[in-house]
Amino acid sequence: MRDTTPHHQTLGADIRALRRSRGLTLDQLARQLNKSVGWMSQVERDLSDPTVADLRSLARVFDIPLSMLSTKNAAQEHEQGFVVRKNNRRPIGRHIQGLTEELLSPDLTDEFEVVHSHFAPHSRIKSPVSRPTQEVGYLVSGQLHLTIAGQEFIINQGDSFRIRGEEFAWANPYNTPAIAIWVIAPPVY
Repeated sequence: MRDTTPHHQTLGADIRALRRSRGLTLDQLARQLNKSVGWMSQVERDLSDPTVADLRSLARVFDIPLSMLSTKNAAQEHEQGFVVRKNNRRPIGRHIQGLTEELLSPDLTDEFEVVHSHFAPHSRIKSPVSRPTQEVGYLVSGQLHLTIAGQEFIINQGDSFRIRGEEFAWANPYNTPAIAIWVIAPPVY
């Protein structure tokens, strides 16, 4: 029986969105996975199911946690693609110690993604990063030290900030966690 789930809510659609966000063609991704372009196309169209080993390889290529490619969250059928319940958020991110990130967007198929970030007390990113994105963040609670394009800022609860492809770094030198909500375009996770 064919799955009637709208395509934007499927594993294949998420894989396609991740591939495109990395600037990869079907051929390039298939080569990295030692698979055929036809197989890769079928996976993206939900005509073929990747094995657990395939999902591990995809997670490695995309630099995301395997759980992000797991079976869709436990959203009720009528909520899929519309609502993400607190207990059903998908973990994302690049495994940086002290940082926990969850996807607030229902899936990865929009022109942007919304991310919930939890910065543990006394945590910091080891080296600055830059991404080909525009990002706006809002600090829900705590304080965060940000360095954007070489300029240092202390971000307080209720403050927002923007990063447009510049190199940035963060640190939470305080005894309390910091919580931020990010809007990132195009999606990178």
